[in-house]
Amino acid sequence: MSYIKRRQFLQFSASTLATLGLSQLDIMQQGHNLGKVLAQNTGRKLALLVGINQYPQSTGLKPLSGCVTDVRLQQELLIHRFGFKAEDVMTVTNQQATREGILSKFEQHLINQARPGDVVVFHFSGHGSRLYDRDGDAPDGLNSALVPVDGRLPEGYPFQGGFVNHIMGHTLFLLMSALKTENVTVVLDCCHSGGGKRGNLRVRAVDDGELLKPSLEELLYQAQWWDKLGMSRQEFIQKRRQTVAKGVVIASARREQLAADLPFGDFHAGAFTYLLTQYIWQQVGKEPINRAIANVGRSTKILASREGYYQDPEIESNLNPQNPHPPLYFFPFQAIPAEAVITQVNNNQAQLWLGGIDSQSLEAFTNNPLFSVVDAQGNEVGWLKLDSRQGLEGKGTLVNTRNGAIQNLQPGTLLQERIRSIPNNPTLKIGIDESLNQKTAQQAIQAMQAIKRIEPTALGKQEVQYIFGQMTANKLQQLQKLKISNLPKVGSFGLFLPSQDQIIPKSFGEVGESVTDAVKRLQPKLQSLLAARVVKQILGNTNSSRLNVTVSMNIADSNELLAETFPVRGTNKKSNSSTSAASVKVSESGLSQLSLGTKIAFKIQNNESQPLYLSILVIDAEGTMTVIFPNNWSASEDAALIEANQTQLIPQFDDEFVLTAAEPLGVSEALIIASTSPLRTSLQALQKIASLAGVSNTRQPISTKPDQILDVTNKLLDDLDTGTRSALRGQEVTLPSGVRGIDTQKLAAMAIAFEVVPS
Repeated sequence: MSYIKRRQFLQFSASTLATLGLSQLDIMQQGHNLGKVLAQNTGRKLALLVGINQYPQSTGLKPLSGCVTDVRLQQELLIHRFGFKAEDVMTVTNQQATREGILSKFEQHLINQARPGDVVVFHFSGHGSRLYDRDGDAPDGLNSALVPVDGRLPEGYPFQGGFVNHIMGHTLFLLMSALKTENVTVVLDCCHSGGGKRGNLRVRAVDDGELLKPSLEELLYQAQWWDKLGMSRQEFIQKRRQTVAKGVVIASARREQLAADLPFGDFHAGAFTYLLTQYIWQQVGKEPINRAIANVGRSTKILASREGYYQDPEIESNLNPQNPHPPLYFFPFQAIPAEAVITQVNNNQAQLWLGGIDSQSLEAFTNNPLFSVVDAQGNEVGWLKLDSRQGLEGKGTLVNTRNGAIQNLQPGTLLQERIRSIPNNPTLKIGIDESLNQKTAQQAIQAMQAIKRIEPTALGKQEVQYIFGQMTANKLQQLQKLKISNLPKVGSFGLFLPSQDQIIPKSFGEVGESVTDAVKRLQPKLQSLLAARVVKQILGNTNSSRLNVTVSMNIADSNELLAETFPVRGTNKKSNSSTSAASVKVSESGLSQLSLGTKIAFKIQNNESQPLYLSILVIDAEGTMTVIFPNNWSASEDAALIEANQTQLIPQFDDEFVLTAAEPLGVSEALIIASTSPLRTSLQALQKIASLAGVSNTRQPISTKPDQILDVTNKLLDDLDTGTRSALRGQEVTLPSGVRGIDTQKLAAMAIAFEVVPS
């Protein structure tokens, strides 16, 4: 497990799974009162959503890619999850989002219409900046600002300063103060720490510089609002220094951090907005906003870890003492969790919005997967086949109903994942560093194309898992600023995370190595990373699985709980336990920190009325996979069986091993797969590995080599696919060839992450 910091390597590709222990417990404690999203008697609900991708080149601002997607993510969420009327959700995008356009729409749509008790949402996705603050509220003397589409930068910036028409945080404070309701939510998916492109991501901020000043127009606009609000300048300064004007303000990143504009498969979005809205699609509606943002924050940090940068969302509030713990968006909706919603219908054809799908599972929603059509109580009343998908929009066909339970599809009908279809040969996408010269880049591409299922690709076009590049003096200097340890020498080839602000440990070779030799040397590492990616595609179903199984990781000697995970839809379990015991150290990202030598054990509780076949794999910080269970290599497939309504501890009292936190240091993941179908072929593959290692007559875990990892993961998918296809026999729908099916009623895939630290 060599040491990697929290932003490195295999830190939970399944971005939300690593937090599911806490998130699931939080969800379950809220209860399971299900119902349609209704406009309750709480007043009107108004939203203004601003997203800017197309900043003109003439402004000196770099274009973005995911801000308009953010607007759509919020729009569909508010309408179908919170019951906003479509006409009350105003969107302002690209060339509409001038300074005048944003401010006038805020006044007309929100301030002029909102009444006491109404719900108001303002969302901004675009560039952020920092302007000189004559009042010096912050230690650096700057005030954060929103950059409209006409927010031209001065000539010569960032070397020369000047006046800009950006919308200051001070102005937003005044606009919020003018709202006649306390139920206000402001979401800002932008940042102020220096913009531009970082590897395969874009940063939602203008270039570094502290020479920008607010325009006279901006200052006069603020003064007009002082008069309208009957507020002196000194009063204004005093109030804004205390807290936000009212309600809550959610920022996607800390002041010094990056708000990332990321590619997710075939579309871009703000990392925070996507995770926020996807999280809410999975809730039942009663979670307090502070707890919800804490959970989304953990997911955001984990996603940022995988990409190689820092992003920690923040929330600031000024709440009514009579309502100190309001729900998200100040609206306690009651609804079932969902992966998708029907937006338009034509007979048995439907258009879908797939905003509830985990970002790491998108590739499994391409080749005719199936959704359950569910009623208001969450009962499956039919199936809908996804015929095509572009980004988060899809088209589907009603293919099966339960005894005529639904005659016609309706817009607003919720869909839950039933069967995902994982491609038989998923690839590992490796970006080619743009700093490589054309000849070197072409040699790297040719060498990678010779490796099966490794896909070299240009940066900025689509999602990549890693970047192949060369350490340069500039990169080394940047990594040293970030205090990255064990840096390779300038001129060596290796792998970076997608932001290029972090390297993959032990992936860089010696100076003078040819690019072809470097790719050849990296082949085993790439195979390991590919296998981990395949397994993670299975693990996206913890939210959607319907199996009733609970897994906990404990300190073996004391049985003290470290973490717990279970499929939300498969259990009615309520628990008062937390995922991290008080005496166990917890890292910044909320993970349990285990000192070297700590003994651990897994407890699996099968609450089903049928037996379950179990597999537990651990992937350490260097990508090595160890099979923890099954571990009786001379037994039949029943060795992987846990009987109905039984609990099993691993290791068992008579096993020939103990599980301990061991090197390399860094973050490891325990991957737990429970299936109603036998895992025959994967068990046979493992037994073969045990035989080659000379441990076939023992009961102990085995470590796998890179080529063995890929074989085992493929066999595991084959087993799951066999069980899925057998369940579809006699139905009016079949899975196409070229994919492996994963049935949520037959599989629960879970993950528990932890950090190994020095003793």
